[in-house]
Amino acid sequence: MIRLPLLALLLILPAIGPRAVADDNVAAVQWDMDTLHQPPAMKWLDDSSPIRSLLYEGEPYRGQTTDVYAIYATPGSISGDPSKDHDLPAVVLVHGGGGTAFPQWVWQWAKRGYAAIAMDLSGRRSAAPEFDPQTGELIVIARTRQIPRSRLERGGPEQGHPEKFDSVGGTLEDDWPYHAVASVIRAHSLIRSFEEVDAERTAVTGISWGGYLTCIVASRDDRFKAAAPVYGCGFLYDGESVQRPLIDRLPADKRAEWIRRYDPSAHLSDCTVPILFVNGSNDVHYPLPSYMRSYELVPGEKQLRIEVGMRHSHEAGFVPEEIGLFFDQHLRGGTPLPKLTPPVVDGNRVTVSCESELPIRSAKLHYTTDGGILSKRSWQSVDAAVGEDGEITAEIPADATVCLIAVRDERNALVSSEVIFPGEGE
Repeated sequence: MIRLPLLALLLILPAIGPRAVADDNVAAVQWDMDTLHQPPAMKWLDDSSPIRSLLYEGEPYRGQTTDVYAIYATPGSISGDPSKDHDLPAVVLVHGGGGTAFPQWVWQWAKRGYAAIAMDLSGRRSAAPEFDPQTGELIVIARTRQIPRSRLERGGPEQGHPEKFDSVGGTLEDDWPYHAVASVIRAHSLIRSFEEVDAERTAVTGISWGGYLTCIVASRDDRFKAAAPVYGCGFLYDGESVQRPLIDRLPADKRAEWIRRYDPSAHLSDCTVPILFVNGSNDVHYPLPSYMRSYELVPGEKQLRIEVGMRHSHEAGFVPEEIGLFFDQHLRGGTPLPKLTPPVVDGNRVTVSCESELPIRSAKLHYTTDGGILSKRSWQSVDAAVGEDGEITAEIPADATVCLIAVRDERNALVSSEVIFPGEGE
């Protein structure tokens, strides 16, 4: 029998260990939001290059105040025309594991018309970006892990597994998630304070661990007008997430504390910021069942973009044009992405309704008939029927184990339905 998405998720992901509920509301109060909402002390390292660099104050670590390294770009700074820099929308960019403040990322967003800030969350600073002397264009280091970086004298905790997991318990000062969330919110407060930025039009996006942080930050800092976690989600302690063994090896009391403090499932039910979840069908770090459980928690406006076969990397996370369209929609009055209603399953037929201001270019049912580890399954696609009333229908193959409907509008913008798990947990 076909099961609806939420029921299927509950069946295939039974609760194990502590529930992701914050005892005494610790998830909501562990950060001093009044302090974090104030612009942090900062100093420019370079205030004249197309991509500028700075240090701002972070949370205390090992008995001293920390510095956080960040880079910043605007339409005016990259073009040499300061007249472009007024009433700008702004975006906060959050890197993932092994990442840093990526010059190509702030460059990409400044070209789109945004003020953009990206910070390093490992207590380091990256090498100054270089520019073509003839064209003025940024010289991109294609492999992001090869960007040189050095340890700050007053840097915060590293971003390795011991700092992410093992440090939990006792003081918060040695917990990387505590520092990282605070550093992202401080960057938001800082960019809001810049005179060229419209403080009421800001967004946040992050990749992998940066997507994980985006889920928490968007749930705790409601000043954002839009958010887009790429890959990142909650329920890392359950299912097939590669982070689960690292959480499970913690002593029981520390495991419970990590979940109630730092798993995004303890936060997303407070998220009122419009949020676009971006992931791939086979992601090993943030698998679809955990992803959909996280999506279900959000009470406010939310959408999905699930791409079959999307790679997991910073480079792949820079690409989705839908993130820019989603932010334009909420910050600049841009044309909205198509919106799909939750799927209705009747027998083997699935139906969703699509609301779109632009013509729909294609509609597909993506599905897999494989079992076993989700990240290793092969996917297939068939056309779905699009009615004149915007109703989209498709037949789910009898042996399908996971499926979803995806549509593209005339811009080729991709959005997805909630994921259905018809063949799981039977």
